[in-house]
Amino acid sequence: MPKKERVAYILNRLQELYPEQPIPLDHKDPYTLLVAVLLSAQCTDERVNQVTPALFALADNPFDMARQSVDDIRAIIRPCGLSPQKSKAIQRLSEILVERYNGVVPQDMDALEELPGVGHKTASVVMSQAFGVPAFPVDTHIHRLAQRWGLTNGKNVTQTEKDLKRLFPRDSWNALHLQIIYYGREYCSARGCDGTVCEICRHCYPNRRAAKKTKKA
Repeated sequence: MPKKERVAYILNRLQELYPEQPIPLDHKDPYTLLVAVLLSAQCTDERVNQVTPALFALADNPFDMARQSVDDIRAIIRPCGLSPQKSKAIQRLSEILVERYNGVVPQDMDALEELPGVGHKTASVVMSQAFGVPAFPVDTHIHRLAQRWGLTNGKNVTQTEKDLKRLFPRDSWNALHLQIIYYGREYCSARGCDGTVCEICRHCYPNRRAAKKTKKA
């Protein structure tokens, strides 16, 4: 199947399966989303959602969080992993938001990426899900599916993001990012599919017999 046909099929099928795209991380505003996404690094969304109620009961805005000690933050977020780094980042980025932005999360990719603990993927999630700005956050899971579906040969998430942005309409990026995540969890997980099992893999590559090896992100 030509790539153009694969792209159209994937776009249409994912829209059929997931016409609504609720954000997996519980939050109430851009700041709480930013913190939740930061916590989700190398941690499941489910675990983050278990931890954030206690964290946001302690402080749910930059002004209050900036006044908390790193140790108090770390004690709450420990189950998410990487708590020494994450607790320092949350406390310091809260201070910066207060000092530079009057406590408001900036609607600017470069400004977000300058915050402690906020990389390109985290900034992209906040821009797309908090502010509705088209972005295509790519993690290792999206990277894996994009390779299985023949959408990229990228050896890293940076190249995969560029390829996906080139292939799909800009106005589909925000929904599609979430739709691919949902599909991967439900049908095309790392262990549940090897590129030959799920519906989309089989439709895009009906003659594929061997497992599709994924280049590391």
